[in-house]
Amino acid sequence: MEQIRSFIAIELPDELRLKLGRIEAQLKSGGQSGVKWVNPDSVHLTLKFLGNIAVGRTGEIAGAIEEAAGGVSPFSLKVEGLGAFPNLRRVQVVWVGLSGEIDKLGRLQQRLEANLERLGFPPEKRSFTPHLTLARVNNRATPEERQGLGKHIAETKFEAGAIEVGSISLMKSELTRQGAIYSRISSVKLKKPL
Repeated sequence: MEQIRSFIAIELPDELRLKLGRIEAQLKSGGQSGVKWVNPDSVHLTLKFLGNIAVGRTGEIAGAIEEAAGGVSPFSLKVEGLGAFPNLRRVQVVWVGLSGEIDKLGRLQQRLEANLERLGFPPEKRSFTPHLTLARVNNRATPEERQGLGKHIAETKFEAGAIEVGSISLMKSELTRQGAIYSRISSVKLKKPL
């Protein structure tokens, strides 16, 4: 049976992707080696990574997404601030932060998690920390390189405005040598309550 690698995400508007590209260019000017930058066109807000699924399951997964979205109206997130996991001294992942209606985002993510668990997808062990990933540092980077990148992140100010979240998408991820290529399988609109 054919398998696809998939995840559930909030897609970003083109204007925000352009701003993320500019901030990546600014951070790259620090000349850090061992950093794999995410193509700004591929940046998204992941709500749930599903891994490899049978193509035939996309319909039931889309149904679980629609059910989860049913109780959540559109909401707004503010995109601002840069940071790193696990911290700025040992940078592994470079991210942009999110604020705004995080409570609605958290409810939506919990509803998705519960619906997908009923379909056999194990719940995420780590708590949901909403962010947009800009880069990952590879294992060959030295502690000094990680700290240098952390210092550059700390010195860089960033605010991109707001995202109006009106839908969530089931996405396909194809891994290539040039990086992952994402495409939408289906999308569910959030609806204002009647």
